[in-house]
Amino acid sequence: MRTFSILLLLVAFGCGVKQTRTMLTQGDYDSAVNRAVKGLRNNKDKKGKQDYVYMLEEAYLKANERDMSEIDLLAKDASPRNFEKIFNLYLNLHRRQESIKPLLPLKIIAENRNANFTLRDYSEQIVDSKKALSKYLYDNAQALLLTTGKSNHRRAYDDLMYLDQINPGYKNVADLIEQARFKGTDYVSVHTKNETSMIIPARLNNDLLNFTTQGLNDKWTVYHSARQPGVNYDFGIIINFKNIAVSPEHIKERQFVAEREIIDGRRQLTDRRGRVVRDSLGNIIMVDVKKMVSADVREFTQSKAAQVAAEIEYFDYRNNAKLQSFPLASEFQFLNTYARYRGDRRAVEDNYQNMFDRRAVPFPSNEQIVFDTGEDLKSKLKKIISRNHISN
Repeated sequence: MRTFSILLLLVAFGCGVKQTRTMLTQGDYDSAVNRAVKGLRNNKDKKGKQDYVYMLEEAYLKANERDMSEIDLLAKDASPRNFEKIFNLYLNLHRRQESIKPLLPLKIIAENRNANFTLRDYSEQIVDSKKALSKYLYDNAQALLLTTGKSNHRRAYDDLMYLDQINPGYKNVADLIEQARFKGTDYVSVHTKNETSMIIPARLNNDLLNFTTQGLNDKWTVYHSARQPGVNYDFGIIINFKNIAVSPEHIKERQFVAEREIIDGRRQLTDRRGRVVRDSLGNIIMVDVKKMVSADVREFTQSKAAQVAAEIEYFDYRNNAKLQSFPLASEFQFLNTYARYRGDRRAVEDNYQNMFDRRAVPFPSNEQIVFDTGEDLKSKLKKIISRNHISN
């Protein structure tokens, strides 16, 4: 078992060395550095780890040379757009040498020397490049916020969020972020319209618009079911009621006769001569008394229904154009069933017995039954909006 474990470790080590060498050959120097650092975290001075030391020395040197060469090229170009790349390259140089510091010194046994890793203090370059980048991001965001396009405001927001990440507390960035968020957001008003001949119950109208926007709002789209002061709405979603129908109150009656054989007590078993029959121990044998019973049953079903049909219309308020529409419909049915009987209640099946304990109830008003369609309408409305997000 121990031999097998050692074999597994040797295989894993060999794979790690091979992977590192492949990364180095392909020019993926940072991955090679990270893989070599990982391989040297334990027993770094063992002879078997020398391959990692050689490759780390080479990968570190080549990675630094490439980054410094790119920084020189970007600096000569002198374009403000290069500030972010220069800043990140200096950060990369710093992070790379920080990753190897805990391992130093690393010995190259065959050459009787320590591996060569040039360490520099990049703090001044990082600070200077961050200052240049921060100023560029800030000035560029301010300029974008003075334009009218929402796409520009969203770019300003992304730049400001990045600026706040690398340089927290910079000037009035927090206020500008909120300004960019507000200007870049598409605001959508959701409201109702009645084209039916019926008055829509106020409770239904309010309840339908009282839906949570959780899961509907995205980064740049906000839905309001009540208009907010100071907001210019870009889009509208109108719940346009087309038809509301309420059926008459109806009571349906059904009559039937129930018959069933039941057990109606116990009696002594007798033979043909009327003598009591006993078992082998002398005990009297008892048997069930069966009886046919019947009942006349009258079943009553109260029913009333409401159907609501609407159309969900999407509008672009900026050019007063209708974008698309979707049907929305719901039905609610009030049902109450109860029963009365004459005769023997036991004639009715057990699963029907609770019908006799029910009573007639008042029919819901037209307003109430229309209102009762609200939960289903609201659920369907939210699904439509979820599947058909306004994007700009």
